[in-house]
Amino acid sequence: MSNIPIQRHGVTLLPDSSRVIIRPFIPGDPARINSGMRRALVLTDAEVNTALDALREEFESRHHDFEGVLLENFSQVKDYVNTPQLLSRERELLIGGMFSGEYSLESAALFNPSIVPHPDQSGVPEGGLRFVMSLRATGEGHISSIEFRGGEIAPDGSIEIDPVSGYVTMPEIVPNPSYRKSSFILKFHEMGFDNEFADAVMAPLGAEFTRSALNESLGTVRHEFLPGTHEVRRTLECIQWLADSNYELRFPRKYSLSERIIFPVSRNESNGIEDARFVRFVEDDGTAIYYATYTAYNGSTILPQLIETRDFLHFRILTLNGAAVQNKGMALFPRKIDGRFVMLSRQDDENLFIMFSDNVHYWNKPQIIMRPEALWESCKVGNCGSPIETEAGWLVITHGVGPMRKYCIGAVLLDLEDPTKVLGRLREPLVCPMGSEREGYVPNVVYSCGSLLHGDKLILPYALSDRITVISSVDIAALLNALKAY
Repeated sequence: MSNIPIQRHGVTLLPDSSRVIIRPFIPGDPARINSGMRRALVLTDAEVNTALDALREEFESRHHDFEGVLLENFSQVKDYVNTPQLLSRERELLIGGMFSGEYSLESAALFNPSIVPHPDQSGVPEGGLRFVMSLRATGEGHISSIEFRGGEIAPDGSIEIDPVSGYVTMPEIVPNPSYRKSSFILKFHEMGFDNEFADAVMAPLGAEFTRSALNESLGTVRHEFLPGTHEVRRTLECIQWLADSNYELRFPRKYSLSERIIFPVSRNESNGIEDARFVRFVEDDGTAIYYATYTAYNGSTILPQLIETRDFLHFRILTLNGAAVQNKGMALFPRKIDGRFVMLSRQDDENLFIMFSDNVHYWNKPQIIMRPEALWESCKVGNCGSPIETEAGWLVITHGVGPMRKYCIGAVLLDLEDPTKVLGRLREPLVCPMGSEREGYVPNVVYSCGSLLHGDKLILPYALSDRITVISSVDIAALLNALKAY
């Protein structure tokens, strides 16, 4: 390892299996739903009340809105209720409980963090910083979601994490989200649906349109082209899939940062939302928006996606477009360079690439800027989050994979004006898995999805063997000197 001074802070984020959400537990076989429903309908009112009281006593204290979630899950099976009688609220709640189950978000791991300044810095003492940290939580079935933690860097450099709630809360999925027409049309071109049917759906819609307006246009086109050919059906299905993959989430302000969880919604990410790389992006007018790239995984294929938020309460989840949208590890620069968005990536799962775009949703023509060189990174190299602007250049924290699939953290320095130019890179890794920290969900790994610069320190959170997360500080002057000495 390098001899650059690194201070490990007394912060260790451990997975907590008691942090649970309620998910639908609905059999795929309709016959099993029917048989379960019959058993619920023959219970007497007294039996229903007794069973519901037992459910409340055992589970209600673990959830903010226990009964609300049970009623939502009942609504997903209510069409199987085969009785002319109206059901009591108590029976609906019990049936909802029969088709529900708890899911422990962090039972396997809490790892791969990124860190950005909090959008609200009010009350922070001079020289301090409030931050938001995102984390990948993984539970049963290797399903990953995004969790958040808040914390503060004190003027003396010490770091504290805000108290973590025992509750977690799913957001509201905004029922009538808005979409950008230009992004839809780009995706149609990319998927080969340049035809009159797609044009007919898009024609009456404005530059931004709602899901209800899209549904109305889809219905009109479906009716106009009856009986529908295979091409019509495939085009309309593609538009529906694209709308399902772009959605909005909203959390009530009353819930703390640690209580907010982004769990997979679309079919693209049914098996996980992996390795979100958050960045505070400063727009041309000086305002800030937070972007995050992440990997959607459906159990067989991966798809890079984008998150937008300004307040960590309202999130837009968006598909990315272009031939270069592939593989893992896309990381956006925190501002435009020469009027263009810039992104790091790793299209070939081996080398570090860079690409430029006029549209944050569309990426093409990647070029290699760094290949594996030293033995500790001989298998592949990639980024550990978005580049950080310094006077010396763009600082990119990297990861290198060497023999025995051992992951180490390194760094590279890119030119400020032309980030295709590598000014320096560490000959030795900055952080390596060592001792007992080599053991975990995936052994021999240290990994980060984003750091930040505060004063004369690089604040570097990273995961140990894909299980727990720690935070270190790195002397930025020493790191830059080592990079420039390359």
